[in-house]
Amino acid sequence: MGFRLVLEDAGDVVVVGEAGDGAEALRQVEALRPDVVLMDVRMPGTNGIEATERIVASGSSSRVLILTTFDLDEYAFAALRAGASGFLLKDARPAELVGAIRSVAAGDAVMAPRVTRRMLELFAQELPADAGAPAAPREDPRLADLTHREREVLLAVAEGLSNAEVAERLFLSEATVKTHVGRILAKLGVRDRVQAVVLAFESGLVGR
Repeated sequence: MGFRLVLEDAGDVVVVGEAGDGAEALRQVEALRPDVVLMDVRMPGTNGIEATERIVASGSSSRVLILTTFDLDEYAFAALRAGASGFLLKDARPAELVGAIRSVAAGDAVMAPRVTRRMLELFAQELPADAGAPAAPREDPRLADLTHREREVLLAVAEGLSNAEVAERLFLSEATVKTHVGRILAKLGVRDRVQAVVLAFESGLVGR
């Protein structure tokens, strides 16, 4: 109810449906075809991970924005692997909530910097070790196609930086950063920047 009140007050956001569990969410998505789905992770019956997987696998144009806590529920990252377009913290301010929905609706992706930091911590905990030595890199071969500048941009994006922030850090124009991001997505064969970040984390490019 709180989310609905905030969104309806935004002016350019229309709440077309609500669901109390994953199964109902799937029915609503099929019937209503929303631009964005705010998906909780833990729900009765079909959870948010399975629901996200099924929405993405169906070829639906609806994009999924995961609701998670500050502590980053371990299942939420699985939803990113399943094709979600980002994380939204449940304690986000109204302006952040509306801004995240607008970004995802426009085809962009959302990942809060503090969530990105928590992802790094989780990956560090999961990395295998041999007698305390760092694990050998397991870089995805697709990363070899990236130029040095594109790798720099991807690493900055993986920190949760916006295009404007990446531009400022790397002394580039925002338009140039957008061009680099587009090329990165094409070379990696992923649909948005969140999926590129997931690949960067899983391949070991980030956190080594």
